Amino acid sequence: MPEFLKLTSSDSALTAFLGAMSDPQVEVELIPTEGSLGRVLAEPVIAGDPLPPFARSTVDGYAVVASDTHGASAGLPAYLDLIGEIRMGTQSDLSLKAGQAALVHTGGMLPSGADAVVMVEDTQRVDGHQIEVLKPVAVGGNVLQRGEDVQPGDQVLRAGIQLGPQEIGGLMALGVTQLSVARKPRVAILSTGDEVVPPDRQPGPAQVRDVNSYSLSALVEAGGAIPIRYGIIPDQAAVLGESARQARAEADMVLITAGSSVSERDITAEVIAELGSPGILVHGVAIKPGKPTILAVCDGIPVAGLPGNPISAIIASRLFVLPVIRKLLGMSGPQWQPVIRARLSTSVASVAGREDFLPVQLQVAPEGVQAVPVFGRSNLIFTLVRADGLVRIAPEATGLEAGAQVEVRLF
Repeated sequence: MPEFLKLTSSDSALTAFLGAMSDPQVEVELIPTEGSLGRVLAEPVIAGDPLPPFARSTVDGYAVVASDTHGASAGLPAYLDLIGEIRMGTQSDLSLKAGQAALVHTGGMLPSGADAVVMVEDTQRVDGHQIEVLKPVAVGGNVLQRGEDVQPGDQVLRAGIQLGPQEIGGLMALGVTQLSVARKPRVAILSTGDEVVPPDRQPGPAQVRDVNSYSLSALVEAGGAIPIRYGIIPDQAAVLGESARQARAEADMVLITAGSSVSERDITAEVIAELGSPGILVHGVAIKPGKPTILAVCDGIPVAGLPGNPISAIIASRLFVLPVIRKLLGMSGPQWQPVIRARLSTSVASVAGREDFLPVQLQVAPEGVQAVPVFGRSNLIFTLVRADGLVRIAPEATGLEAGAQVEVRLF
């Protein structure tokens, strides 16, 4: 007879899962900075040059000696002699003295002697050789100083961060055109079930198309890893065991989807238990959906047995697979997930002692953003397709009231 699952809280389950993994030796590869979006930096970046490399104007206006403008107003302007124009991309040989100004454009280099820029809107041209300044400017006004953003020797990026558009732009500004990044971990995905057929095949009676292999592949790829699909494995312990051993040898993590529940047909736990030590750490998590999740470490390789229901598999993967990928990549800092606050549109019930993850759709109402529950069973993938994110209901709660402020974890 099958035994009932012994449920573990999600926090305890994740702690046990990550804790059983040894600290990974992150493999490093050198890639062009321009192709590094989403990659994880393996080594810190130290600035070799100042940024900006020279004092430059932040506005279109006139480079001036700030003290020449003190007390200037529309009724009593300061008059300055215009001695020339600073051409973009060139270092001028102009040198400002008291009572002089030079035309400068946004981003242009300040001439010698200037310590501020007065905006063109705060001036008037008297003739081709003189301007009126109608408003004072302080020393450093409308100027980016040399090295104001970055000084040579500064650590501008630490190892373990995921590179976004702003990081890539900053690196290019410093002339860093190649980077050492963490090699993407390989995640094996095994889909099981005699009833599962490939997506390009018309299902027969009592058959379903393979959803999880592809949704999990996308989730793994979005998390920074490389998914490797091993196809659909029949409900035979020997065949699944052979495929799982091959996957453990070839990948950095193994996911087996379907067959994690307790029944006489479920063989995933049996196969995982034989893959290596310490073996199964958790079989059953106090969450809905995703309760029958299995978490194991087998001879150093993290292995997850995920429910067959698509929603359950995706939510369990967000909770347990993505943090493992982060660890394999050597990522630092907390896992970041976009969150938006909203008001729940209707009351929902929950069971104390269990975390519930409620799919919701966001709608803009006169009173603000509303989170509208999208009800559906965990084997209905379009329940998540219709949703914009998930609301977590804490295990100590028995539900949430309509109008309650909630945090929506965006997809």
